Amino acid sequence: MKSLTTSQSFLALNFAIELLPGLNAEDCNNLKKKGVTTTHALLQKAGRSKAQKEALAIALGVRVQLLTKWLAFADLAQIPAVGCQHCGVIVHSGIVSLEQLSQTPLDKLHKHIMRLQVQNFNRADLCPDISEMSIWIKQAQQLIAAKTLAK
Repeated sequence: MKSLTTSQSFLALNFAIELLPGLNAEDCNNLKKKGVTTTHALLQKAGRSKAQKEALAIALGVRVQLLTKWLAFADLAQIPAVGCQHCGVIVHSGIVSLEQLSQTPLDKLHKHIMRLQVQNFNRADLCPDISEMSIWIKQAQQLIAAKTLAK
């Protein structure tokens, strides 16, 4: 996969729902039955309010916490350098939104993800490079700026 530089313009990515980490076949089928076939559709269907998220969780037959996790994955997957490949590790390191990632100091993000990789896999070499994480943060900032301009 070609890496994007921070100076390139880009749009938020949209993936088929089955590419999102943490979803099994039954989850995907339930989402598709509710008209959710992409990550953008998931974010739109869940809406912005707590009541909308709760209603979708009930309709899907899942806990709100699980839906919230899927939404965090979908939100972060919009970042071109993150996509579905890295959104899971970012969420599991404690970052759950574009906004939060855009404001996270690079050294803190690297430290949290490194700790996660070592704790879970006993392998520091699985941790993405700090320069790659820098691109994640910059692209999150650019996406937020673009969304602000679009409003």
